[in-house]
Amino acid sequence: MTLLRDHDLARAFDHASHSYDRLTALNPGYRADLARSARRLRLPRGGAGLHLLDLGCGTGASTRALLTAAPHARITAVDASSGMLRRALAKPWPDRVRFLHLTAEEVASAEEGPFDAVFAAYLFRNVTDPDAVLAAVPALLRPGGRLAAHEYSLSGAAAHRALWTAVCQGVIIPAGTLSGDRALYRHLWRSVLAFDTAPEFAARLTGAGFTGVRAVPVAGWQTGIVHTFLARADTAATTRTGTRTTR
Repeated sequence: MTLLRDHDLARAFDHASHSYDRLTALNPGYRADLARSARRLRLPRGGAGLHLLDLGCGTGASTRALLTAAPHARITAVDASSGMLRRALAKPWPDRVRFLHLTAEEVASAEEGPFDAVFAAYLFRNVTDPDAVLAAVPALLRPGGRLAAHEYSLSGAAAHRALWTAVCQGVIIPAGTLSGDRALYRHLWRSVLAFDTAPEFAARLTGAGFTGVRAVPVAGWQTGIVHTFLARADTAATTRTGTRTTR
């Protein structure tokens, strides 16, 4: 099966947006794991004075997690799917949260930064060129800025790969078929199998110039299937790219 990419994937998310929150709610720990990953950014003072980027915000579940972890921060949330953004915008948000219809690749040229931290949930597995997106992230961050990527990235163990396939074949794809979104949820299954293992993605982050890279597993049934990847933008590298350091 060919994976969905770019406009085809955005259109699939547009179509699935009407049932997305309902289906993800069936996943035990889905929102709690997002909240835990956002807290792992360890943002000081509840985010007071900070500008954060939610890269690939979907219907806003990751934005809510980021807002809970940093209730005083200013948050810019972006997504490539207009349908998902409509669902996000229909929810109540404080004035310091705003949403923009941008792909991950477009953010770098949108002059929205610099940001003190980037939170990216389920993003890098879905972009056509993850290395290009990763290479652009340090320029979005202030020197020393933080990245947390919450991602389906298997441990590399055969048992976790088998569990993922069993859950997809037994639960996720049938549920997605009932909602009329079988192609998207087959893409989810296959994209996780095709993506980096956790050690491989951590190495990819290091290769992109991030420092202090760590992969931390989530709890529950998704242990070994979903990880939080934590890293910092290298101060010298971001300074060389000309990232602004004053507000």
